[in-house]
Amino acid sequence: MILVSELIKKYNIPVPRYTSYPPVPAWETNKFSNDEYLDKLKLEFKKNDQGISLYIHLPYCESLCTYCGCNTRITVNHAVELPYINALIKEWEMYVSHLDKKPVINELHLGGGTPTFFSPENLTKLINGLKQISPLSENGDFSFEGHPNNTSFGHLKTLRELGFNRVSFGVQDFDEKVQIAINRIQPFENVKRVVDWSRHFNYKSVNMDLVYGLPFQTKESVIETIDKALELSPDRIAFYSYAHVPWVKPGQRKFGDNDVPNDDFKRELFEIGKKKFLDKGYIQIGLDHFAKPNDELTIAFQNHTLHRNFMGYTIQKTNFLFGLGTSSISDSIVGFAQNEKTVEAYLTSIEEGNFPISKGHLLSTQDMVTKNIVANLMCNFFTLLPEHIIDDTDVKGKLADLFHDKLISIKDNSISVTEEGKPFIRNICAVFDTYLKNIVAKNAAPVYSKSV
Repeated sequence: MILVSELIKKYNIPVPRYTSYPPVPAWETNKFSNDEYLDKLKLEFKKNDQGISLYIHLPYCESLCTYCGCNTRITVNHAVELPYINALIKEWEMYVSHLDKKPVINELHLGGGTPTFFSPENLTKLINGLKQISPLSENGDFSFEGHPNNTSFGHLKTLRELGFNRVSFGVQDFDEKVQIAINRIQPFENVKRVVDWSRHFNYKSVNMDLVYGLPFQTKESVIETIDKALELSPDRIAFYSYAHVPWVKPGQRKFGDNDVPNDDFKRELFEIGKKKFLDKGYIQIGLDHFAKPNDELTIAFQNHTLHRNFMGYTIQKTNFLFGLGTSSISDSIVGFAQNEKTVEAYLTSIEEGNFPISKGHLLSTQDMVTKNIVANLMCNFFTLLPEHIIDDTDVKGKLADLFHDKLISIKDNSISVTEEGKPFIRNICAVFDTYLKNIVAKNAAPVYSKSV
C-alpha cells in the first residue's frame, strides 16, 4: 500500500481548483465579442429560464489580509460606497433590459472584499434597487459574507429584514501569531458576538470559514482554533486550503515560504480538522465543506442534488449565474464572462452604458461534457463517462494510475472517488482537463496553486 506521504509527493502539483470548467486561464482559447455572448445569452435564457443566481462583488476592505486571494480595493474612504451601489443597480438593469423579461432571483450572494464595509443604509439601497428591477424568490437562498470585526447588529438586522437567511463569517484562525502574520486580528469575542446576533435574528444558517496551511500554524494552534469554532456550533464549516501564490498576490510576501507548513504537515492539519468535525457529527461535503446532518447542504449531498459554482457549494441549481461588480464572473449554458477587474474600469463602462465584460469563454460541446464530469466529481465523488472519453488513450492511462494508487474505483462506464482519493479530487478532475497541459507548458511561472 502506498503511504499518504508518497501520494502527496506524487500528486501535490499545481492544478486548478475547478470552481469552473474550463478554468479562467484557459478562456483565451475560445474568446468572444460581448455582443456575441450577450445575444447567445438572451437566446438561451428564453428557452431555459427557471430562476437565476446572482453574485455581487463588493471589493472594498479597510485593510489588506495578506493571505487573501480575492480581488479587493483597500480604502478607509466610505464615500466610495454610493457610486458603486448605483453602478451595480444600473448593471443589473442593463442585463434585465437585454433579456426582455424579468428573471426571478432564486439565489443571491454578497461577496468581496468585505460586504459589511458598506453601511446598512447603502446595502438597503442596493437590495431594494435590485428588487425594483426583478423579483426575489420567496423561497430563495440569500447570503452574505461578514467580517466579524465590522459586522454590526444593524447589518444583521437590516439584511435579515431584506430577506437574507444565511451568513458566512471569515474566521480563518484564532491564533494571535497567525493573525498578525495574515493581518487579520479578530478576537474570539468578536466572532461569538456576531454569531449570537445571527441566531437572535433567526438566520437559518451560520457558516464559518477556517483556513489550514497558513503561516506559523501548528497542530496545537489549529486544534485550538477548531475547538473554539465548534464551541459556537456553526451550521456549516468551510475548511479551506491556503493557496500560497506570492507571485500572484504580493501581499503574501509578508511571510516567507519557510513560514508556511510543508506539504505533508499541511495535509496533516486538514486530517486533524476533518476528524474533529466528523467526531462532532458534521458530514463532509465535497472537497472542503462540513455541515450538520440536518443541514440542507448535507441533504443535497446525500440526494446527489448538490451544485457548485463560483459562490461555492449550493443547493440551488440554476442555469444562469449573473455576476455583478468588479471581477465578477457570470456562468451560464452559453459560457463564462468576467467583468473588468479594476473599480475605475468597471465604473467607466457602466457610466458609458456598456456591459463591463472584459473577457470570457464560449462553451464548446466537449467543454459542456467535461464541465458536467468535473461538477459530478467535485459534488458527488462519482461520475459517468461517455464512451469517447473512456476510449481516450491518455485518459485511460491516467485513470489506470489513479486506480492503481487506490484513489478511484472503476466500474463499467463510471468512476467513484475512494475515501483515500478525496484529498486528491482536484488531480482526478485534472485527468479530463483538455486545456491543462498547454496552459502549464506556455507559462514559465506556476498558474495554479498546489492540489493538496
